[in-house]
Amino acid sequence: MSKLFARHALLPDGWAKDVLIEWDASGAITAVTAGADDAAVDPALGAAAQRVSLANVDRVEYALPGMINLHSHSFQRALGGRTEKAGDSKDSFWTWRELMYRFARNITPEHIEAIAAQLFSECLRHGYTSLCEFHYVQRAPDGAMYPRPAETAERVIAAARLTGIGMTMLPVLYSYSGFGEKPLKPEQQRFRTDAQDVLRIVEALEPLRDAQTEVGVAPHSLRAATVGQIEEVLATLPKARPVHIHIAEQMAEVQQSLDWSGRRPVQWLQENLDMDQRWCLIHATHLTDDEVSGIARSGAVAGLCPTTEANLGDGLFSLESFLAQGGVFGIGSDSHVSQSAVEELRWLEYGQRLQHQRRNIAVSDAQRNVGDFLWQGALRGGAQAAGRPVGALTPGLRADIVVLDDAHPNMFGLALDEVLGSLVFSGNDNLVKDVMVGGQWVVRNQQHVAQQAIAARFKQTLAELREFR
Repeated sequence: MSKLFARHALLPDGWAKDVLIEWDASGAITAVTAGADDAAVDPALGAAAQRVSLANVDRVEYALPGMINLHSHSFQRALGGRTEKAGDSKDSFWTWRELMYRFARNITPEHIEAIAAQLFSECLRHGYTSLCEFHYVQRAPDGAMYPRPAETAERVIAAARLTGIGMTMLPVLYSYSGFGEKPLKPEQQRFRTDAQDVLRIVEALEPLRDAQTEVGVAPHSLRAATVGQIEEVLATLPKARPVHIHIAEQMAEVQQSLDWSGRRPVQWLQENLDMDQRWCLIHATHLTDDEVSGIARSGAVAGLCPTTEANLGDGLFSLESFLAQGGVFGIGSDSHVSQSAVEELRWLEYGQRLQHQRRNIAVSDAQRNVGDFLWQGALRGGAQAAGRPVGALTPGLRADIVVLDDAHPNMFGLALDEVLGSLVFSGNDNLVKDVMVGGQWVVRNQQHVAQQAIAARFKQTLAELREFR
């Protein structure tokens, strides 16, 4: 049994003082005791409830549940900063996508693992303890499937295990280039999968499922997969597994859907598939009021990636209306122009402020502090999207804990209801000091335990990829 004593810990009902958190050898929390003061009752000592000193227990000032990153394309981390040069025409998501395709053309499984490890170490250092990998580079550069059908997915999971981050692997169903079953372009052949390919990959990954690793699926989009294919996959996938999909990211996509079906993407999804709490809709930046209401009613998670959505010029999600209807949301770093949970939450709120020309929008009647509302809300939605027992400091869930740097000037003299507001909205310094995942410390004093070796491998990968310019 291992223990951590926090003077202040964020529990499901809010901040609590003098909290003793205990976990077992598997990394699952066994007890959370608020008001523990300087001693705690050890149940193993019997009815006499003898007191056991906490003198040798790790002690911290502020402990939070680790954040869940619900949307990642890890290989795109190596593309960051390399697409910020204007082309001859007006740049958009679609011109960026062509650059991404060219980058993906030469990436190897070894590169995928090295890039993912660098990304995951960065995510951990910035407060993410779990990540959902929307994984679609499945084939070799010539379009052939690797001898091991889950080769590249296994590489990403290996990177997760090296770094310690929790993983939900989502093999992607990607058969077409556009609505109406348009054939894939040559540059998309590395991503090609049909329903049976995806199910073979899921089956191959089954032995890797454990307390730190889950496996779901991800139809890439309604552009790239048909309803029939999605139904075929879901008929075999266990009912509790998560299902993620890109949807309504760009107005051009919405118009293409209307031209093809007479329905907008979310409308088509709602009318043709049983969308429920296992679903996570990524982006959904262009919705009607009815679509917003439909997602909220379904219980599906709105997977929002504000830094990528801003970088690609996607648009803004209808957050205020969605929250007013009880909608569930989470955050992801997607293309990884940022690896910071704080930055995603900050820009989720700032986008709404710019859109509505008001302040303090992401709140509820019960929670008026924006930082607290955002962190707790993203934890709930992220845990649901990940399909793993994470997202809160409570018995039965994983011991995924973020410790804040209480010595930083931004944390000085704060009331408890100001801590998360300061974390999310004050400055650009990283206030995450230590990070635990599954009961194991993976970040200490803002350094990942394997940071130097991971960075060296990443730099070598960048050097090799840049030879293909």
